[in-house]
Amino acid sequence: MIKPKTTKRDTRKELESLVDQFIKQNGTIQQVDMGESGLVDGKYNTSHIGFNEPKQDRTPLNHVVAAIQQRKHSKSPAITSSPKKRPKKKIIYDDFGDPIRWVWEE
Repeated sequence: MIKPKTTKRDTRKELESLVDQFIKQNGTIQQVDMGESGLVDGKYNTSHIGFNEPKQDRTPLNHVVAAIQQRKHSKSPAITSSPKKRPKKKIIYDDFGDPIRWVWEE
């Protein structure tokens, strides 16, 4: 079953009905001047972000990093012959610049 798309008109009507319900339940709407910010003293409210806990000590892993680096550098470089040249696809054009066919070139 496909849901019908909600239009802007439907969204506006829904918001208006929610506001009307809020007002009918003795809710009050606070007017805010244009240009006023939601920031407290010009700063974001970070009390809910999770910076309240003290900084935790980290587990040093220097020996693990050193072992990885040593394994990385101990590998002998692989002996490679000259890389194989792969064939390339080249397009052939006619006198008017229209493509005719593809040709493989080495």
